[in-house]
Amino acid sequence: MRVELTDDPTAFMACDWTDATLADPGGTFFHTPAYLKLWWEEFGTGRLAIAVGEQQGERAGACCFQIEDGLLTFLGGFDVTDYMGPVARPGTERAFADGLMEALAAQPEWERADLRGLPADQPWPELLQSAAASRGFAVEPGDDGAAPVLALPETYEEYLSALPSKLRHEIRRKERRLRANFGDYTVEFATEATLPEFYDRFIDLHKQSPGPKGKFLHAGMEIFFRRLGEAFIDQHVFHLGFIEVDGVRAAGFIGFGFKDTFSLYNSAFDREHAQWSPGMVLIADMIEMAIRDRRSVFDFLKGDLDYKNRFGPKPRPFVRLAVKR
Repeated sequence: MRVELTDDPTAFMACDWTDATLADPGGTFFHTPAYLKLWWEEFGTGRLAIAVGEQQGERAGACCFQIEDGLLTFLGGFDVTDYMGPVARPGTERAFADGLMEALAAQPEWERADLRGLPADQPWPELLQSAAASRGFAVEPGDDGAAPVLALPETYEEYLSALPSKLRHEIRRKERRLRANFGDYTVEFATEATLPEFYDRFIDLHKQSPGPKGKFLHAGMEIFFRRLGEAFIDQHVFHLGFIEVDGVRAAGFIGFGFKDTFSLYNSAFDREHAQWSPGMVLIADMIEMAIRDRRSVFDFLKGDLDYKNRFGPKPRPFVRLAVKR
């Protein structure tokens, strides 16, 4: 397979690999050129390197990097992009990994690589390690955390029934208690027209969070989040929603719907309503929504937060490859 590297940012659109992302079973929203283009425009530093593979006249795979101070990393940033690395059409993965490493070996600007965000259940950790080692590179695999992931059944009742009784009762109890104190609640999603207003409320709640989370949405990050909504809400990929109780938007979330997966990207809640657990009730509603939408996976994404485990997910490990020439 012929794999070519370019540092021209117009390649995000000119070499659109969305179809390859859709075809790859491990392809996510984070792999799409539209997402990576936006990330590069807001956070990119150093030199851009976009690798595109073609086979028999068809765009077969792609992978994006940045090179800075001799370090090669996947494009996307460890703090905002959960899944990183290559995508390729089924059956071309090994050829693309080999062609990718051949192209990278010809680039003298990097001396070491820190390749993170590779799911352990996908072929890429093994393929990239093998392709790198065959070119004399030293490769050291390591742990890169895990994402709690739910495999969704056909109905919400099936989901609840499969949970351990303690978790099932907790989810139902929190919803009953919320209704007992505030009556019926509503869940409302942002539209193109209401997105700025919804974002203002979400950012206000997020900044009330204690510790590092409350400082996460600095000015640059806030712009990135707003651009995500503006770019992808009309494609029904981006979702920003709130649970409203007693006339107050008490908890909100940002999520992505892509292929068969709904990914919970970020969340925030009103501290004055914390005792009523509106955020937990909202997540349960999001799981039910994902099931109604015929999703088969609800992905909590990376981050070792206790609340995620209250919904019965299984950990999906990630691999990190440290490469030296």
